[in-house]
Amino acid sequence: MDSVLYTLSETIHKENYVIATYHIVLPKEVDIMKKASTLAIGQTIGTWIPIPGITDEIREKNMGKVVNVFDIPSMELSTQLGEEDRSYLIQIAYPALNFGDDLPLLITSLLGNDASTSAQVKLLDIEFPEEYIHQFAGPRYGISGIQELTGVKDRPLLLNMIKPCTGLKPAEAARIFYQTALGGVDFIKDDELLGNPVYSRPEDRVREFKKAAKTAYEETGIQTRYFVNVTCGIENLLENVKLVEEAGADGIMLNYATVGYSALKMVAQNTNLPILGHSAGSGMVYEGMLSGMASPLAVGKLARIAGADIVMINTPYGGYPLLHQKYMQTVAQLTLPFHRLKPSMPSIGGGVHPGMVEKYIKEVGRDIVLAAGGAVQGHPGGAAAGVRALRQAVDIVMTGQDFESAAKDFEELQTALKLWGYKK
Repeated sequence: MDSVLYTLSETIHKENYVIATYHIVLPKEVDIMKKASTLAIGQTIGTWIPIPGITDEIREKNMGKVVNVFDIPSMELSTQLGEEDRSYLIQIAYPALNFGDDLPLLITSLLGNDASTSAQVKLLDIEFPEEYIHQFAGPRYGISGIQELTGVKDRPLLLNMIKPCTGLKPAEAARIFYQTALGGVDFIKDDELLGNPVYSRPEDRVREFKKAAKTAYEETGIQTRYFVNVTCGIENLLENVKLVEEAGADGIMLNYATVGYSALKMVAQNTNLPILGHSAGSGMVYEGMLSGMASPLAVGKLARIAGADIVMINTPYGGYPLLHQKYMQTVAQLTLPFHRLKPSMPSIGGGVHPGMVEKYIKEVGRDIVLAAGGAVQGHPGGAAAGVRALRQAVDIVMTGQDFESAAKDFEELQTALKLWGYKK
């Protein structure tokens, strides 16, 4: 067996290779070992045909290596084969020398799916060696930094987004900001659909919302911080960041799935503000069963590497049919120890209301952001009452009281529970 093209995992883990794990489905007559080697060669040195210029040194330093091939279900005998297509997991090691810290080239190398490979695969995970990750700063603040910034360390942070999503001028939206801030919410952000329209420039929103936050603080003593959406074309992105910094922004929001991981990395390297990475648009990357990449990788690991301090993720409990397993794996990719990078704080969105607070905290812990939209703006008592209902729910859970019994003492919370229910 060609020791340049094939390797054992114990050997390759000692070197500066990233290891990609793929899922592939093939007709039963296709030779999976040949298909895997074609993928490894095609996505690194670019051709399966011997051509002038490909030296032994290039093959040794730049060519991918097949690490593992697993069939699902596992079979050992030809008599066990049926007529249906077969599923496999393939692990390919790619030399980090080929792409360095360039995230677009990393993804192109691992998921090009071009004519050189003729392989329709889904990228499930990327295993990064420590040597490779040293090139990335990751989150500047991370979970502990966000908690230090806000002074909130013993409970989930609460976030709301301005609704309606678009159409409001900054002064109009500031009135909604003020009413929401009166309830004591920790963060308010733009909706992901609001970026840089002519009627609402990000820097203008910052100025108006900061005034509203100051007025609310004088009444409540609770500081509400604003994450402004700077998402735009790459040519104007850093200028947007500079303008909102000068206007006094508390934090930056970026739709990283649409502007790209490298744009998120660029912003993280050029601002001292905390960054909320929004996963809007990532579905087009991970929803395919046989192509794209898995959601924990797309929304979790790569967003953390690129530098998001907070990452907005979906849950299985809203209107989006995300698998519970993928939700929990995404939280793991954001928060578990990963080389030297700080953890990113998950911001739980979709189906967030007071009756779900206990479930979210029990499942993923207190080091999260609870991002409620309609449950705040749609509370019959107004946005401030919607925030208070969430705060009441959080306080009950964090003090360990019986939720349903303790909730009876709070009018705003009871109103919310009657509307949206309670789920343990």
